[in-house]
Amino acid sequence: MILSHDVSGTGPTLLLLHSSVCDRRMWDPQWQGLVDAGYRVVRCDFRGFGDTPLADGPYSDAQDVLALLDHLGIESAALIGSSHGGKIATDVAALRPAAVTALALLCPGASGRTPGPALRAFAAKERELLVDGDLAAAVELNVETWLGPEADDEARAHVRRMQRHAFEVQADARFGPSDDGADLGRITAPCLVVSGGHDVEDFRQIGAFLPTVIPNARHVELPWAGHFPGLERPEEAFVLLTGFLDEAAAPQPR
Repeated sequence: MILSHDVSGTGPTLLLLHSSVCDRRMWDPQWQGLVDAGYRVVRCDFRGFGDTPLADGPYSDAQDVLALLDHLGIESAALIGSSHGGKIATDVAALRPAAVTALALLCPGASGRTPGPALRAFAAKERELLVDGDLAAAVELNVETWLGPEADDEARAHVRRMQRHAFEVQADARFGPSDDGADLGRITAPCLVVSGGHDVEDFRQIGAFLPTVIPNARHVELPWAGHFPGLERPEEAFVLLTGFLDEAAAPQPR
């Protein structure tokens, strides 16, 4: 199955990978700007999100992304990933290093991390609400947990729509994504890891940790941000991302 996706623009390819709270619509605030900046921009929905149906058997999000790149004839691309999408971006970059020219990770997840108290408490509360059938409360829990104080009403409504859709689609899910166990030390692309000062502590720790295992990576914490800086301050996130992409594409001194 090929993931549902959008493609627009001409120039170097830029692939956008969404959070597991959202779907490919989370990139709406940056989409046209990235196209206008001279990129061929691709965004996709993982299985069970947006327009991509649930899996009918075991699967890997990273392998799905690689299959999409092959389907579109893309030999190399820069990747921007948010949260779970950031984790998948690192897997893709580790599984096929030559295919990734730059890697920007916004509050990414990571494999093999033991959840801390805050994340465990969130997961337990979400599970309780879903078991009770209180979908609206589960959606609000996610909106309040993941969006920082800079998020306006429009951003909150946007996340609310995406998260509710994901809950509805995934109600009958029988399979979850497998972990490829990718070796992040194989990543060769320049990497920017962004964390948010108002994010759950687990993700702040991951932001600081990843540059210790990914070569040529650096970490920036945004003091104003929650988990979704691209939705909380869209223009500032756009400037940060395009600045990094320009820097990554510049010829390196010999």
